[in-house]
Amino acid sequence: MYALDQLKALLKEELAKQEYVETPYSLYAPIVYILADGGKLIRPMLALIAYNIYRDDIEKVLKPAIGIEIFHNYTLLHDDIMDDAELRRGKPTVHRKWNINVAILSGDAAAITAYKYIGYCDDIYFRRAIDFFNQVAMDVCKGQQFDMEFETRNDVTEAEYLHMISMKTAALLAGGLRHGALIAGAPEDDYTALYEFGLALGMMFQLQDDYLDVYGDTEVFGKKIGGDILENKKTFLLIKALELANPTEKKELEEWLSRKCDKDDKGGKGSESQDKIKAVTEIYTAIGIPALVQAKIDLYVVEAKKACEKINVPPERKRYLYEMMDFIDKREK
Repeated sequence: MYALDQLKALLKEELAKQEYVETPYSLYAPIVYILADGGKLIRPMLALIAYNIYRDDIEKVLKPAIGIEIFHNYTLLHDDIMDDAELRRGKPTVHRKWNINVAILSGDAAAITAYKYIGYCDDIYFRRAIDFFNQVAMDVCKGQQFDMEFETRNDVTEAEYLHMISMKTAALLAGGLRHGALIAGAPEDDYTALYEFGLALGMMFQLQDDYLDVYGDTEVFGKKIGGDILENKKTFLLIKALELANPTEKKELEEWLSRKCDKDDKGGKGSESQDKIKAVTEIYTAIGIPALVQAKIDLYVVEAKKACEKINVPPERKRYLYEMMDFIDKREK
């Protein structure tokens, strides 16, 4: 089997070819820009790992894996517009570097390009591969809609939030695993188990993302710390804090939630923004939210391991699935 660093090198080499770039080049420049550092490449890596569990001709899954990565970056490009985010992976977001119109149109081109690549597979798998990915893509859109609706509510429950991230974040990780296994000819029980494994990984990933947005290091994380707090994002941290806060803490939290930063201050540089981030973070820490986040992540680690055990291949063929699980559990960016 290919080691994780070998798979990542293959993906970077394939991305560097930029075969998706056509004229007019200005349409694709933002796509090249957002893909330039490759990110963590978790989703395409999972597709390659799932394929490699069953087959060694890894070149046959490279284009579909790249398609999954392009689709992921398309969603980020549009999400950054909706959130008016300043930074992505430590660089200005596309709509800040160019403008909103460019970001929307290049995002659309990225989505179409992604589907062209995702469809690279043997004809016997094509219809199911596209149907499965359609389901994943629609789940991502549904999850984003729920996330936006939650911004105007202060009564979002933990169950609602977990359902939302299972679609917005986890579905694409799970879909990458299922896609790789499907086009490798894996049995249905196996690619179903891999999808379950991916859902658990995705839940871990998003919960860790919520945590890092508050407690991470900007230089490592690549995004402004406290962005979720400034946007009143209904993250696991905020939902649990509202649920567990004492009356004094809850009153202070609700007061901060009622304060919207000026649009020009959403980068978190103004004094009011910094005060809000500091105050809300202190409440989270006092309540013990960091430990609750880790406890929830640990539950999904157990779910991921159970799903992995269902995959009917020799244990040594699963080693990189476990390595990816450990990476996501301990990541700092």
